[in-house]
Amino acid sequence: MKAMILAAGRGERMRPLTDTAPKPLLKAGDKTLIEHSIENLLKAGFNEIVINIAHLGWQIKEYCGNGARWGVSICYSDEGETALETAGGIAKALPLLGEKPFLVVNADIIYDFPLTRLRDKSINLAHLVLIDNPPHHPTGDFSLNENGILSEYGADKLTFSGIGVYAPALFANLQPGPLKLRPILNAAMDREQVSGEKHTGLWLDIGTPERLKEINETLNQSS
Repeated sequence: MKAMILAAGRGERMRPLTDTAPKPLLKAGDKTLIEHSIENLLKAGFNEIVINIAHLGWQIKEYCGNGARWGVSICYSDEGETALETAGGIAKALPLLGEKPFLVVNADIIYDFPLTRLRDKSINLAHLVLIDNPPHHPTGDFSLNENGILSEYGADKLTFSGIGVYAPALFANLQPGPLKLRPILNAAMDREQVSGEKHTGLWLDIGTPERLKEINETLNQSS
């Protein structure tokens, strides 16, 4: 199974840090965010990685190269200066991802979810990893029923972690251009074609300079 790291976002909430460097090259602990992502993937046996880039993306290409120093193979989906949103970016990268289901992870999260669990995951159109709602997202995203099927409706919603497995068919026939993932998932959920599971371990989202500082303090305390 191939994997994709979403690294094309502008990182508006991280400004001014992202005025001169792309968000995935900011450091959490002693490593850049994208290094955390690459190492998590390698540890789980994913060695073919696609990274989408946009704002200051040349810095990511220069930093990561072809992935040889980590023992992985990296190729890039360049979206130009303006990112295509999540679904638009994945759709553009489909020629690099192949015809089988693939893993997608956000570049701006720190987690201990065992990605090996997803390598041979049997899915319909998508399978998402969910977490308890963090303070900055108290209303959640999706509900998970006892059969492991997700819905945009229902009580006790959980938050999407930014880790998911997708079938190429989910993005088939989309028009080129910017497109958010949520409407695509909602349509598939209406047909009960999206499954999920809950992760209760470490998960940190680097969304603001304040959270980056908190995460660095947490990582420094645990090292």
